[in-house]
Amino acid sequence: MQPPLSPPIARAIAKLGHDLSLARRRRHISQASLAERMEASLSTVRRMEKGDPRVPLHFLARALQVLGELPALTNLLDTARDDVGLSLMDEQLPKRVRRKTNVTGAR
Repeated sequence: MQPPLSPPIARAIAKLGHDLSLARRRRHISQASLAERMEASLSTVRRMEKGDPRVPLHFLARALQVLGELPALTNLLDTARDDVGLSLMDEQLPKRVRRKTNVTGAR
């Protein structure tokens, strides 16, 4: 048995499900058609749109691909835009860089 999700996580997953449903309907795609194109069951699509956290990630990726939104998943945690990670790395940079001396003394 898994521990319950924190409220912010549950809200984020529910919003994602709602947004998937809205994107599908805006494209005039039925749940059955989406399920077929995702190679998933209709119940999987329904659970995904209801925000069920037990739906495997690969089904989300397949749904995004069908909807033409797969780059959103690809760029979800783009390390080039990870401001926190980049700041932490910058804190570890040396104050100055010295030229390495040649061990043999010859140039």
